[in-house]
Amino acid sequence: MLQVNKPTSEINHDFAEAEGSASQTLTSYLDIVRRQFPTMVAIVLACLIVALLYLFTTAPLFTSTASMVIDTRKVQLFQHQSMLGDVAIDSATVETQVEILNSENISLAVIRDLNLIQDPEFTGGGGLLGAIVGSVSNLFSGGQPSTSEFVLTRGALRRFSGKRTIKRLGRTYVMEISFTSQDPAKAAQIANAIADAYVVDQLEAKYQATRRASVWLQDRIKELRTQASVAQTAVVDFKTANNIVDTGKGLMNQQQLAEVNSQLVLARASTAEAKARLDRANDIVKQEIPDASVADALKNETIVKLRGQYVDIASKESIWSAKYGRDHLAAVNLRTQMAEIKKNIQDELKRIQQSYKSDYDIALTREESIKASFASTISESQLTNQAQVRLRELESNAQSYQAMYDNFLQRYMESVQQQSFPITEARVISAATTPLVKSHPRTMFILSGALLGGLILSFGVALLREYADKVFRTTGQVEEGLGANCIAIVPALGEVAAPSALAGKLGKKSNIRTPDLLRHVVKSPLSRFAEAVRSLKVAVDLNSIVRQNRVLAVISTLPNEGKSTLSANLAQLAAHGGARVILIDADLRNPSLSRALVPDAQVGLIDVIAQKVQLEDALTIDPETKLAILPAGATSKLLHTNEILASKAMHNLIAQLRSKFDYVVLDMPPIAPVVDGRVASPFVDSYIFVVEWGKTRIDVVRHHLRGAPEIQEKLLGVVLNKADTRLLARYESYHGRHYYEKYYARYGYVE
Repeated sequence: MLQVNKPTSEINHDFAEAEGSASQTLTSYLDIVRRQFPTMVAIVLACLIVALLYLFTTAPLFTSTASMVIDTRKVQLFQHQSMLGDVAIDSATVETQVEILNSENISLAVIRDLNLIQDPEFTGGGGLLGAIVGSVSNLFSGGQPSTSEFVLTRGALRRFSGKRTIKRLGRTYVMEISFTSQDPAKAAQIANAIADAYVVDQLEAKYQATRRASVWLQDRIKELRTQASVAQTAVVDFKTANNIVDTGKGLMNQQQLAEVNSQLVLARASTAEAKARLDRANDIVKQEIPDASVADALKNETIVKLRGQYVDIASKESIWSAKYGRDHLAAVNLRTQMAEIKKNIQDELKRIQQSYKSDYDIALTREESIKASFASTISESQLTNQAQVRLRELESNAQSYQAMYDNFLQRYMESVQQQSFPITEARVISAATTPLVKSHPRTMFILSGALLGGLILSFGVALLREYADKVFRTTGQVEEGLGANCIAIVPALGEVAAPSALAGKLGKKSNIRTPDLLRHVVKSPLSRFAEAVRSLKVAVDLNSIVRQNRVLAVISTLPNEGKSTLSANLAQLAAHGGARVILIDADLRNPSLSRALVPDAQVGLIDVIAQKVQLEDALTIDPETKLAILPAGATSKLLHTNEILASKAMHNLIAQLRSKFDYVVLDMPPIAPVVDGRVASPFVDSYIFVVEWGKTRIDVVRHHLRGAPEIQEKLLGVVLNKADTRLLARYESYHGRHYYEKYYARYGYVE
């Protein structure tokens, strides 16, 4: 650790831990803002001034907006489906229409319709800025301005695209067309022209597509007509070659097969019926006299009549045989008649039998004939069925070609109708009107943006300045960078040219005019400078409780940091308070304190150490404060001053002074250029390290202080010297320096 004052360091450490909360970061940022406040204000004001200049020098622009919608419920003039097929409208379709609106075709159409290549706003000739841009373009393009229509059109297109804005509103089918111009009426005119050009382009695109489709359909219809005719001819030829006749209800051979099959069934039934009658007749023939049921079944009048006669005669014969006997002539005649009748019945039955047999033979022959015809028809049907496979293929081709022909013919008729009545899905729902308020530059937006940008830029610059500011300005930087207590912040004093007061009081003549700074605590005891030196003395006295603290060495890193002024004023303050104090100029390389306080001194520290004079003869006493001053003496020819300060004689002198004085203040040389300050550590009780506020770099002090561990061990604290009181309030306002002025203002002592 660099600090020696342990209790104070522990208090500060505890306080730092208490502050190391979540609000510490915000506090540090607020401190940065407070310290860099003038710079930040200047940057913010500069940004606002630039914004105001921009607002005053920029020509106002006006934006007019038209709205279009892609209507999914478009009116269909024909109830047929569109020949080209209506694409389902989705997000991609709407985005595609936005890109079409942004295309060069639409822009060029508007430029041509409104003749914008003659408008100075689109040719770059309008205003001072346009003239400058045109001159620069001519300079890089060869010096001669090009006036060709192509160049003018491309230039107008480039400027037109920069002023046009096409966007989709959310997830709707509505598109906004905005155009910005210096003329509000022109902005509305061009926005409406873009919408009209888009509608015309869509209609023209559909017309051209329909026309091209119609031409293609005509050629396709001719081709399909030929193909359908060829296919139908092939079907007819194939039917003729294969004897396939279609009656409208089916093929003829199929109908013939059905009819023959029906005839065969009937023939088989007739044959079976004739066979049944023949068998029955055979059974009846075996009977001599058929019974009544058989006779009735035969339905033959001859047999019925003969059977009746036979029954009557048989009845008579039985009567006569019973009455006259069987041998009676009448009975015999009756039996003869019965035999004749029986014979006649048998002959009639045989005739019927032959008739039935003939019918049976005819039915059988007919059945066989029908069977032969049925077999022939089946054979022909099988051949026809085999041919029908190929026939169906031919008919299918013919039907396909015919269907395609009919379909294309219908589409062709629709395309002819659509050429006369084109339809577009987009329509204007809100035409652009002349804007009444300018859209650019937006005053409040630019001013607020400049203010916000200025704040951000100023804060960034403040952070950069803080990062680049590697010097000591606050006690926190001292405690964090060096690990030592900052025991005082001493304000800078104005340099007032005046004769040395001490030299005048001593009655010594001198032509050297030096600043009257070395007695400032005596001249202005209620000043902030005196109060800072007083706080330094309090730290010395408090540290005396911990250890002996009589020999004080005031030291710095670099020259001109004010260590001599501070050591002289500290000694003057202690002496003016009644203590016995001696001030020794131990900077033997550059005894500036001796030249300022005792410029005509002939002897000093060198002579006392060399024992050429007594201590009392070399001292100079300030009559007002009774401060004893021991100048350096003649040091111009000394080469090894560090050896002198480290000598035994120097040690004996300091031991002698300890017994005679309450405070021994040594003005030591800086430690960066020479090592004299380090060799004095054996007889020094405490070092007071002086750092110039806002000038001495932190890394320089840290490097040299770490290289002098003997000084670190006895370091009382650090004094920030030459602080700018006006800037100091932004760095250390919380230390109460404003309250100091209020407290002493009534006495009129405040500087």
